Amino acid sequence: MVTSEAFKKVLIKYLNLEDITPNDIEDNDALFGEDGLGLDSVDSIELVLAIEKEYGVKITDSKNYQTIFATIESLLNYINENKK
Repeated sequence: MVTSEAFKKVLIKYLNLEDITPNDIEDNDALFGEDGLGLDSVDSIELVLAIEKEYGVKITDSKNYQTIFATIESLLNYINENKK
């Protein structure tokens, strides 16, 4: 099982989030938009690639992207449910 702390470290590494530590990110923070981490469409591509590389999980369900990528917690739940 991927922990929240470990996932946040991967997120910071792959998205080059400078001056942010895992402790700065709450599990219920939005990934996109001004209220959360403020990621954009380019970041989403990088994130999908990072998840595939680090965890072997492919995100192919484009209908549910908004739900899957809503928060750190929702994305982490998806990873853990689909990790082999």
